[in-house]
Amino acid sequence: MPIHRRQAIAATLAASTLPWANATGKAAPSDRLNIAVVGIRGRGRALLSGFAQLKGSQVTHLCDVNTEYFPAISRQVADLQGGKVPECVQDIRKLLAIQSIDAIAVATPDHWHALATIWGCQAGKHVYVEKPCSHNIVEGRRMVEAARKYQRVVQVGTQSRSAPHMMEAIAYVKSGKLGEVHMARAFNSQLRRRVPAVADTPIPATLDWDIWQGPAPKRAFNTNRYSYGWRWYWDYGTGDMGNDGVHDLDIARWGLGVGAPSAAHGFGTKLVFQGDTQETPDTQSVLFTFPDSDKVLHFDQRLWTPYHMEGYENGVVFYGTLAYLVLGRSGWRVIEKGNKLAFEKKASFSEKPHLENFVQACMGKAKPNCDILEGHHSTILAHLGNLSSRLGRPLKFNPADESILGDGEASALLGRQGRGGFVIPDKV
Repeated sequence: MPIHRRQAIAATLAASTLPWANATGKAAPSDRLNIAVVGIRGRGRALLSGFAQLKGSQVTHLCDVNTEYFPAISRQVADLQGGKVPECVQDIRKLLAIQSIDAIAVATPDHWHALATIWGCQAGKHVYVEKPCSHNIVEGRRMVEAARKYQRVVQVGTQSRSAPHMMEAIAYVKSGKLGEVHMARAFNSQLRRRVPAVADTPIPATLDWDIWQGPAPKRAFNTNRYSYGWRWYWDYGTGDMGNDGVHDLDIARWGLGVGAPSAAHGFGTKLVFQGDTQETPDTQSVLFTFPDSDKVLHFDQRLWTPYHMEGYENGVVFYGTLAYLVLGRSGWRVIEKGNKLAFEKKASFSEKPHLENFVQACMGKAKPNCDILEGHHSTILAHLGNLSSRLGRPLKFNPADESILGDGEASALLGRQGRGGFVIPDKV
């Protein structure tokens, strides 16, 4: 039996046993959104804090594979929202069966983003999903299909889309004041931690390691896999191009006014991080072109720099025929002919507007500033850039059906089957 057929059957069988399989999700409320945060370490703590303090939402549930964190973090949430203590659930499948939940905020490792979003839509929940929205290109397409089929709001956590100074700068790029803008450079320069090898150890008693692994291949428990080190292993993460880099890729694509690319030519390697277990590049350079467009996007990454490029740790430069614009989280500036500084604006960055936009969209009062389709198109850049870098050759991409042309090895890496009850369905 072909793999795709086996996958479809497995997905159907799995769906029939899910608690919400025959449930109908409740509509968005008229007063306050009940939100469950899935994954409560790292980004999850920022999201639960943000949603707990918004006027239009409240955190009613916490979900994490490790029950160790529930007592302290539930108290933290209660303190932020007037004593209302969230319910704690370890298994996301049980969480999604709770009808009082209107939306979930997904802050898991990358390899869980797609399945949590798809299941959330099927359960009738709106979804706020952290970037990158998917672990691979096929997953991202299924997320778009699930959002549309179940008519759910799915917002991707690229918060720059809602930042006032980012909106102002992108409007300037599109105003014509830079002249014709043919090229953008997205850059990611920072000093990352290393991933030294450590031995496998027994699974902590409070952790459900099987659920944590989800659709990823089954492995022994290792603190590098479970801790922040997961970002640098291909089983779970997407490297820094899919981590911080996707923010900058999204801004660049937004300003250039382009969709998914037609080609990616990438270089990626470990120039500095030698002798550790990190699989993803510490140095990366990728060039993208787009169908029916003269626009070019260049991604530039260095994870060993104790200094910043262009004055920002991460950002985008838009090159026009009259001037160029440099944009980062703390502001933007325009440089004209003769390297003359036209002006510079400082800004502060907050993710609050992006969370507020999601809540308003769920209530039918706004459109999401980074709908799942926008997030998917930007994440395609990261996935193609990583694939081209890993394989060491340029790739041609067909945005119409999201396929790689003339390269069977690369095509086989567009998606993966999943594992056990954690299968990305062929049809949502």
